[in-house]
Amino acid sequence: MLICDHLKSPDSYNQIVEGHLRETSFYYVSHIGVIQCQSAMINALIERWRPETHTFHFLVGECAVTLEDVAMILGLLTNGLPVIGSTMSSFEALEAECLHQFGVAPRKTDCRGSFIKLTWFRSLKDRIVLTDDIHIQMYVKCHIMLLFGTILFGDKSGAVVHWKFLPLLRNFAGIIQFIWGLACLAHLCRSLCRATRVDCKEMDGP
Repeated sequence: MLICDHLKSPDSYNQIVEGHLRETSFYYVSHIGVIQCQSAMINALIERWRPETHTFHFLVGECAVTLEDVAMILGLLTNGLPVIGSTMSSFEALEAECLHQFGVAPRKTDCRGSFIKLTWFRSLKDRIVLTDDIHIQMYVKCHIMLLFGTILFGDKSGAVVHWKFLPLLRNFAGIIQFIWGLACLAHLCRSLCRATRVDCKEMDGP
C-alpha cells in the first residue's frame, strides 16, 4: 500500500489578504500541501497511465481525472477564459514585466532561462508592506506565482516557475476569469504523457 507521508506545508500568507485570495479563486488551493519524495507512487501511477485515452488503467477498471475532480480538490474554476498567451524567452521581456507589476525585477542569477526562482518571489513577498490595495495585490500575485511553481504547474525541482503566467495576472480583477482548473488538468495530462515515453528519465523534470 502506498502512503503519502512526505507532506510539505504550503507557502503561508498573511490573513489580511484572505479576501483578495478568495477574489482570485486561489484561496482553497493555498491550503494544499506539497507531496515530496514519493517516487514509488508516481512511478506506479505512470505505469498505469495510457496516453491514448488519458486515463489510468487499474485492475478494477479505468480511472480518469476530470474537471470536476479539479474543482472539488483545488477549488479552481472550470469555466471562463482560456489560459493562453505568447511565450517570450528574452530576459529583457521578463525584466520589463516584473518591473511593471512589482516595481523590481530579478537578476539573471535569480532566473533559469525563462524561469524565475521561487526564492525570489518568497523574498519579495516577505518585503511587501500591506498598507494599501496596490501592495496587497502585489503580495497576492507573488503568492499565486508560488502556487504555480509548487502545486499547479511545478516541475520536479519545485524551485522555479515560468514567467509566462505573469501577463495573465496584470489585471487583478480579471485573474478569476481564467480557467485555471482546465490549465492545471492539461498540465497534469501532458506531464503524465511525457513520462510514459521510453526515453524519459524523470517526470516533468527541469
